[in-house]
Amino acid sequence: METVDIRTDRLGLLLDQFDKAREMAEVRLAGLGDEEYLWEPVPGCWSIRRRGEATTPRAFGPGEWVLDLGAPDIPSNEYAEVARQAAGGMSIAKIADDWSVSEERVEEVLAHTGEPEPDQTAVTTIAWRLAHLHFHFAGDWEWTFGERRREPKQLVDFTPTAALALERFWPLIDRWRDSVGAVTEEQLDTVGFSQYPYSSAPDEPFISVVWGANLEFIHHMAEIALLRDLWRAR
Repeated sequence: METVDIRTDRLGLLLDQFDKAREMAEVRLAGLGDEEYLWEPVPGCWSIRRRGEATTPRAFGPGEWVLDLGAPDIPSNEYAEVARQAAGGMSIAKIADDWSVSEERVEEVLAHTGEPEPDQTAVTTIAWRLAHLHFHFAGDWEWTFGERRREPKQLVDFTPTAALALERFWPLIDRWRDSVGAVTEEQLDTVGFSQYPYSSAPDEPFISVVWGANLEFIHHMAEIALLRDLWRAR
C-alpha cells in the first residue's frame, strides 16, 4: 500500500485541508454554465445584478455588475462570537464598528438569553456565493500580503459569465494559498498580521485567520455543490 505523507504541524494541517477542499471544489464546479450560475431557485434571492437593478440596499462592485448585500446586522449564529469578543475585552463601540451596527444592537445581542431565533436570511445564487468568496479572499490577500490600501469591495469586477468568473477565481485562491504557505511560525502567532477591515482579523493571531478562511471556503463550496445538485434535479 502506498504511504501518504500527512503533515501534522498546525500550518500543515490547515494547508492540507485547504488543498483537499480546493481539489474537491474544482471538480464540483466543472461544467458550470451561465444559466445555472445565475439560477434563482426561490423568489427574493441575492445574486449579482446590473448596476441600478440591485434589489438590496448595499449592493457593491466597481463595474457594471454588483453583488447584492442587505442592511448590516449580527446574525444569530454569530451571537456567541460577539460574546467572545466582549469577554476578551473588546469594547461595545469596537464590536459595533466591526459589525457595522449600532451599539444598542450589540448590547441587545449580549443581553440575549436562551436559544436565538433562526436568521431570516436570503437564499443566494451560485454566482453570489462564488463572488462572495472571490472578494473576501481578494481582500484578505490585499490586507495581509499586499499594500493594505485598496478597498476590498472594489477589488473584484463581478461577471455574469460563469467561465470568466472561475477563470479569475482560481488564480486568486492559489495566490492566497501560496502566500499562507510561506508564513513563519512567528507570523502565525502575530496578532494583526492581517489587517482585513471587514472582520476581526486585526485583533486575532494569524493562525485564527487562516482557520477562518478555510471554514469560509469549505462551507460556501458545500452550499454551491448542493445548489448544483438541486439544479440537476429541478
